[in-house]
Amino acid sequence: MTAPSTGPRRWLVTGCSTGIGREIARCALEAGDRVLVTSRRVSDVEDLVDEFPGLAVAHPLDVTDAEQVRASVAAADATFGGVDVLVNNAGYGYLSAVEEGDEDEVRRLFDTNYFGAVSMIKAVLPQMRERGSGHVVNISSMTGLVANPPNAYYSSTKFALEALTEALAKEVGPLGITVMAVEPGGFRTDWAKRSMKEAVAPIDAYAGDVGVRKDLIKQFADHLPGDPRRVGEAVLMLVGLDDPPLRLLLGADVLQATRAKLAELSASIDEWESVTLDVGPVPAAGS
Repeated sequence: MTAPSTGPRRWLVTGCSTGIGREIARCALEAGDRVLVTSRRVSDVEDLVDEFPGLAVAHPLDVTDAEQVRASVAAADATFGGVDVLVNNAGYGYLSAVEEGDEDEVRRLFDTNYFGAVSMIKAVLPQMRERGSGHVVNISSMTGLVANPPNAYYSSTKFALEALTEALAKEVGPLGITVMAVEPGGFRTDWAKRSMKEAVAPIDAYAGDVGVRKDLIKQFADHLPGDPRRVGEAVLMLVGLDDPPLRLLLGADVLQATRAKLAELSASIDEWESVTLDVGPVPAAGS
């Protein structure tokens, strides 16, 4: 049986080489917590081990590799005695019109952004259930709430992660485990730079819309307003709460976009309510 943590929290953070994952790990380490810092190339995170000796442990992890997923959780168990906080951050973007998307690339995108998180969650849940505590933090995105071109496929991975988060929170909440989604807006990370992939066979018909949006995303990658450090601080705050929110939007842009979407959805529901109700009888109260 994995013993409950009575001291510093024990973290496993995926995708710590740069950006948000690195800042989440750093904030936890600065708080005196212990963190398994992971990356596909362990050399990318060894500096954190040097900076935080005794607290940070580096481990190679490709979340699409089942053996590495199991090994990372086993390493956290062997080194720390368990995982109190799992942060699913590993992922990347893909810019494409729906028609342009390469099927193999899209499947790989889902394997990392969605199924990788699923694999990590399934690997840590048994120990969390056994001790009746734990936190799962899924790093989603503004595009997990509001979909726009050229992010249709990336958004789809994050929409799926949002659904998983919502249902999982209801499944494991009674067992003492909290599950949260964090939705950053535009933050200065490698998401739109070296981590980004895009369709290799663009279609001319989409150049004036999808193509222009692709270029804008890449041009403004270094000029986004959000500091990834603030995401790290927010996640550290979340796991310290007795009753954390299911979702936490981070940034004025995601707040504005989400409120606009909710207003549009509410207006559409109201406009078409008569058709909605006309297809059958109104359910009896309490049914």
